[in-house]
Amino acid sequence: MPPRAAPGGTRGGARGRGGARGGASRGGGPAIAPARASTATGLPDSDARVTTIGVKRTGFGANGRSIQIMTNHFEVQIPEANIHHYDVVISPSEKTLPARLNMEIIKRLQTVTAPEVFTPRAVYDGRKNMFAARELPFGPSGTHEFDVTLTDPPSPGEAAQGARPPKVYKVKLTHVATINPEVLARFLAGKQSHDNTVLTAITALNVVIRMEPSLKYPFNVRSFFTNREKKDIGSGIVLWRGYFQSVRPAIGRMLINVDISTGAMYKPGPLVNLACEFLGLQNPGQLRMDIRERIKLQRFMSGVRVVVEIPGQRPAARQTARVVKRLSEKPPTQLAFVNREGQRLTVADYFKTAHNYQLRLPNIYCVEVGSGALIPMECCNVFEGQIMRKQVPPERTKDVLDFATKRPGDRLNSIRAGLDVLQWSQSEFVNSFGLHVAPNATPASLQARVLEPPVLQYGLKSRQATIKPRDGAWNMIDKKFFKPATIRRWCIAVFEREARFRPDYAQEMVKSMLQSFESVGIAVLETNPIIKWANGNDNVAGFLRALGGECFAKSGKQGGPDLIVAVLPEASADLYMRIKHFGDITQGVATQCLRSMKCTRAKPQYFANVCLKINVKLGGINTIPEARSIPALTDPHNPTIVMGADVIHPAPGADGRPSFTALVSNVDSDTAKYVADCRVQTSRQEMIDDLEAMATSNIRAYQIYRSSIEKKAPNPKRIIFYRDGVSEGQFQHVLEYELPQLKAACAATGVKATITVIVVGKRHHVRFFPQNSNDADRSGNCPAGTVVDKDVVHPTEFDFYLQSHSGLLGTSRPSHYSVLYDENKMTPDGLQALSFALCHVYARSTRSVSIPAPVYYADIVCARAKNHYDPDAGIDLEGSGAPMDEKQKSNALEAFKKGFKPLSMAMRKVMYFS
Repeated sequence: MPPRAAPGGTRGGARGRGGARGGASRGGGPAIAPARASTATGLPDSDARVTTIGVKRTGFGANGRSIQIMTNHFEVQIPEANIHHYDVVISPSEKTLPARLNMEIIKRLQTVTAPEVFTPRAVYDGRKNMFAARELPFGPSGTHEFDVTLTDPPSPGEAAQGARPPKVYKVKLTHVATINPEVLARFLAGKQSHDNTVLTAITALNVVIRMEPSLKYPFNVRSFFTNREKKDIGSGIVLWRGYFQSVRPAIGRMLINVDISTGAMYKPGPLVNLACEFLGLQNPGQLRMDIRERIKLQRFMSGVRVVVEIPGQRPAARQTARVVKRLSEKPPTQLAFVNREGQRLTVADYFKTAHNYQLRLPNIYCVEVGSGALIPMECCNVFEGQIMRKQVPPERTKDVLDFATKRPGDRLNSIRAGLDVLQWSQSEFVNSFGLHVAPNATPASLQARVLEPPVLQYGLKSRQATIKPRDGAWNMIDKKFFKPATIRRWCIAVFEREARFRPDYAQEMVKSMLQSFESVGIAVLETNPIIKWANGNDNVAGFLRALGGECFAKSGKQGGPDLIVAVLPEASADLYMRIKHFGDITQGVATQCLRSMKCTRAKPQYFANVCLKINVKLGGINTIPEARSIPALTDPHNPTIVMGADVIHPAPGADGRPSFTALVSNVDSDTAKYVADCRVQTSRQEMIDDLEAMATSNIRAYQIYRSSIEKKAPNPKRIIFYRDGVSEGQFQHVLEYELPQLKAACAATGVKATITVIVVGKRHHVRFFPQNSNDADRSGNCPAGTVVDKDVVHPTEFDFYLQSHSGLLGTSRPSHYSVLYDENKMTPDGLQALSFALCHVYARSTRSVSIPAPVYYADIVCARAKNHYDPDAGIDLEGSGAPMDEKQKSNALEAFKKGFKPLSMAMRKVMYFS
């Protein structure tokens, strides 16, 4: 066991966003003794030979009051013996085999094909890596090839009946490295660089702890799922409770990070029933050969594995699982093929002659499976435990959240109970590799600090011009916006039926809005806006243009509306997209959408929240942090641009759909007014291609605002760049690919600024739980401003966790900040205070949020990128669910790039995304 540094720490969960945006893991383990605060220990060796990817840690923060908390980490002793690393090649493999199939092949290799070679059994990650506790007997070459079949050969009787022999897989293993755990011990002690040797060693330990559950349960990289706790949520989806586990290095010790997770599974049973449930149909007879319905169903079903079972007949002794690729465009009575004898017959005829089965549902889809065979849907069965690797339908999101959400105490108890499922001490793999977790392991206890929130400043006409948030929240009572906007002309577009949203409701809404505008300081020069109802046949853009024309005429041709308020019915995503495309892209007018059910006779608080959004869309500023609260940000001698960047990827299975990128940055001296730029790029590419162009545009906007509006020197001297959605494995890429683009943008704009690059991660499984109920907020979570920079952090790099928001439902997730580059020489206290303050300038709420406002805005801008496409251009952002080849993907991407419309010039100067 490596020496334990007193304050020590574990490295939190994966950085960046999971799945399409996931991250490699680092850490985990049993109970840790309470941290003893000391800045003299726990720091990495200052020797230049100990290198890091990000900035090397030079100190710890000290500001804030101390509280004792627990975290979902358990200490693990690292092995003492060497670990042998083997490269795995499985062939034939025209394309990458699923990890599940690879696991089955390696299991068969070790238990049936060559058990004498694999004693004790090796562990495997489902892809290219195998690790063994002893060197395998492959002789001097260190390589060996095995022939593996997943089933036994057919019996003589079966062979006589024409049964085919099982497929043979060739498995080639090659010894590539011997891992000495001493490198890990040195790394944990801060005396070893964070290099590939260390990464491979940590990977090996993760594969060891995941091997046992991966063989027993459905798994998804770092989580596995059991049917001990499940919930049928409809739409053909069953939720299973799962467990996440990840070995992660900390200061002076290794930990296992354990959390509960949720897996969405296909509901087992006849495929026809699954199709009906997903589409909300009562019986299979309602399934129609409709193209929209077929594509919707195909998106959902592609990738599910089925077994062929003829209704009313005995299942075959050997059942082969087949993967659904797509649905047929014709029913089985119209799908014809030529059989081995040269006869042309339909699928329905084939099942009648070959299987003596008359199709009961001859007019619904067949499924095309991986081999190209067409099978009637009624002859397919879905077996239990298949993870649905697709987005959950929007109407089921709430059900997923209800199942996944647990209050802090309940979550911690579930994690403790999960140790009985994980059973590390009973795993042959954990034991053979010499990992050890104490049998009575308890969650780590450590010391955290709660930072003081910044004082927020409102308008001078407010009765109370400043306020200090409490428990991450504040209110607008007696306050005017710091810089309220002016509405000269506005109008109301009602897309709800007049019978549901009556004229008296509309007048009442206008009256409430005018009262709210006055209370927050927004000046309105028109108190009787035009209200017009659209009918179902109206073209949205045409209707809005005509409404704007009426507003223009009413004003005596002084000008069109500054604001269009649109009242929408429920389930109006397409309508919303059309309105935003008209306002943000085509016309350049601020639009505010309201749901009719919400705005009908709504309380003043509702309209006060609407005002928060409207004010910034019209160029106003709601509130700013008081200069004394964050000197690191408001130093007049060091004008600062804070940037937030993000990339969003298409949903799983949406082949050929692009990724979208966004850069948001402030233009004012108070970091409260932001501008945004959004681009389209290659699907699932995490690094931002157009960062230089976006940063150049945003820096120029800053220079113009500083010189023309604030009358100050135009150039920034510092740039703080917060990057969202990057996994730990991509940190080096940010430094090599994105940082040079930032520097090039500075050069292009004549700016000489020092740059700090920070990655903000939310897709991790680190959670904090207050040890004393007196330290908890009303939801039972740690209070807003809780910061941890010792016990669950990287052994050598500058990182910290900050839980900047108060809890509402469930267990709050802290954000993980990793400093990759720092010319500004930020101190831990300075950067933590700066990040916490930026969580308070999110214009859409009077609560602190979980990540700095510019990062949050970048996320919203990415999500709204689809509004840049003309709704009538027929561009499909969801895809059909059917696989595409590389040429098809390339053509699709070109079409998306070509169809992406730029933001209107007027919207580029305001926070249209709020």
